[in-house]
Amino acid sequence: MTNAEWGEVDRYLVDTLVGDADSEVFQENSAAGLPAIDVSPAQGKFLHLIARSIGARRALEFGTLGGYSTLWLARAVGPEGRVVTFEYEPRHAEVARKNLDRKGVGERVDIRVGAALDNLPALAEEQPEPFDLVFIDADKVNNSNYVQWALRLTRPGSVLIIDNVVRHGAIVDPDPSEASARASRDVLELLAAEPRLDASAVQTVGEKGWDGFAYALVTG
Repeated sequence: MTNAEWGEVDRYLVDTLVGDADSEVFQENSAAGLPAIDVSPAQGKFLHLIARSIGARRALEFGTLGGYSTLWLARAVGPEGRVVTFEYEPRHAEVARKNLDRKGVGERVDIRVGAALDNLPALAEEQPEPFDLVFIDADKVNNSNYVQWALRLTRPGSVLIIDNVVRHGAIVDPDPSEASARASRDVLELLAAEPRLDASAVQTVGEKGWDGFAYALVTG
């Protein structure tokens, strides 16, 4: 099958199972010049359902972009829930804030602008309640650092989801030249070695091409 056929299947799945996929968010992002690297509508709802399935009320996100995945998480945690999301680019955060406010969930979302690794110590000092779900979809080279921080900010039973870990199959190369592929191998090896995590990964195809995500349960 080709990417075009994968995309056709995705459109059928979205029409059948997702329905209103908030396409205007993508339009706003495009008009603002943001890169088209959001999760797909089917992936967004999948993330939303995972959060609801575990009863998540507190979610932590690495990589806000224009707020599309954030929107799905904010709906999942409900009116009393909270999403803390890190975004490096101020312009992206500005667009995300407008999108989230327009959709009526802005009060549930705390967007923290700047490098996540610079902002994480301040978050930890606040001694927040443990996060129930962590979604990692930011600069891939720091995925392992984000997982280590996630372990400090979660509890047994929390879930970590790391997006884009397959890299068009580049992870099978034991010494990949692409930094993101090397980082994906590193984070998968970390998930395997970390005794406080039990993890698996699934490769996916669709309108976003060939990739995949890792799913990890915090066990201790």
